[in-house]
Amino acid sequence: MQTSFTAKQLADPQTKTANDILRNCVHCGFCTATCPTYVTLGDELDSPRGRIYLIKDMLEEDRAADAVTVKHIDRCLSCLSCMTTCPSGVHYMHLVDHARAHIHETYKRPLPERALRFILALVLPRPKLFRLSLLGAKLAKPFKALLPGRLKGLVDMAPGQIPAPSEVDRPQVHNAIGKRRLRVALLNGCAQKVLDPAINEATIRLLTRHGVEVVIARGAGCCGALTHHMGMNKAAHVSAARNINAWHDIINGYDLEFAANSDPDDDAGGGEDTVRGLDHIVINTSGCGTTVKDYGFMFRNDPKLAGKAARISAMTRDITELMCELGLRLDLALDPSLKSDLPKLKIAYHSACSMQHGQKITSQPVELLESCGFEVYPVPESHLCCGSAGTYNLLQPDMAQSLRDRKVANIETTGAQVIAAGNLGCIIHIRSGTDLPIVHSVELLDWATGGPCPSALEAYLANGAAASGQRNFDHDQTGASEHRPQDFIVPPAA
Repeated sequence: MQTSFTAKQLADPQTKTANDILRNCVHCGFCTATCPTYVTLGDELDSPRGRIYLIKDMLEEDRAADAVTVKHIDRCLSCLSCMTTCPSGVHYMHLVDHARAHIHETYKRPLPERALRFILALVLPRPKLFRLSLLGAKLAKPFKALLPGRLKGLVDMAPGQIPAPSEVDRPQVHNAIGKRRLRVALLNGCAQKVLDPAINEATIRLLTRHGVEVVIARGAGCCGALTHHMGMNKAAHVSAARNINAWHDIINGYDLEFAANSDPDDDAGGGEDTVRGLDHIVINTSGCGTTVKDYGFMFRNDPKLAGKAARISAMTRDITELMCELGLRLDLALDPSLKSDLPKLKIAYHSACSMQHGQKITSQPVELLESCGFEVYPVPESHLCCGSAGTYNLLQPDMAQSLRDRKVANIETTGAQVIAAGNLGCIIHIRSGTDLPIVHSVELLDWATGGPCPSALEAYLANGAAASGQRNFDHDQTGASEHRPQDFIVPPAA
């Protein structure tokens, strides 16, 4: 694509990057076939190619964003399916992120929309405040008819049950079981540890059981993705920088307050990062993983953080990537006398966009699930987004619901009994449109290697067994069962 930026404009590093990306586009239109909004609406301006033209025009003219440009950029999910499809290597993610930042700086949205975005940016990255807001939303549900606009939707999305905070999420070191093989920092995030702390618990059990010491770093928290994708780059960079510095403190051996929990003579036998504190950063929410792996780009022009950020990005692994490297062991039940064969469940694996398009992780989660004995079914149109996309389902509820319904319909054609996914946002969004249980992939891997049955799955299988007259869980009220829940699960009929 020909561009006409001036030399003065190209002196700005952000504009120069945008120019380089734009010049890679050859107008082929392959991206339109895999873009969820174009497939749904059929509007060229709601395709990556159309948005690229809008962004090019806005940036070349060096003007404030207008309502038409904002409308179509806002409709973009940043699912990155176009990047998987593009034969020319157009880095659409960095281009649309730059456009969102330009919109945030130059366009004045209507007051209700500004207020909603302010609330989301203020509340979601802060777990304590988010928990309080969920409690408030729960109390407000009987009065939601009196609430204005999208606040009704926010109240509707508040879960009926809010899990208690988990002890595993406070800053600490979780020791490896047996000989230590690796030492990693787990990003325990912001919204996830409020909405579903069982995911972090399962991750830590899985890793420690495989000889991995897990550090929850003091000062680390939200990855910055939520604000970054709303164009709030300053807030996003503050969150990201906090993580980078917190993890680098551990890499450099400054986590002395944790020393009592670790064996100083236990050397994992790795390279420099192992000796000095960390082998990897582990992420169990793929949306966060895509952002953390992009820290190097985000801070490329920051003289203080560029090197640190690039190092963190290079060290980052999704939990399924790391488990493939380690090798999943199914003989690690802590009490072998309680080990039983897992039911051969039929699982539909939903590959989150941030997983398959953002990080190019496609085969590893499926291979791991299949190695546990589960039957994993491909989902038709798996390249299309479910509509969650961070805060998208809150900011663009109609499109998000349409895409969710399409995703659920595709999943249900597989005949699967359970849905597995590697991203909390997808899990919550898809769950709202189906009766099928949906769990995080790591919960299934934890279960297969000696952990508890995921709670959503336990209830489903118990109810299913009761409905079909099969043997159910032990509900003896005289005392707790000495067995794990899966010891009482009867495999479903073929």
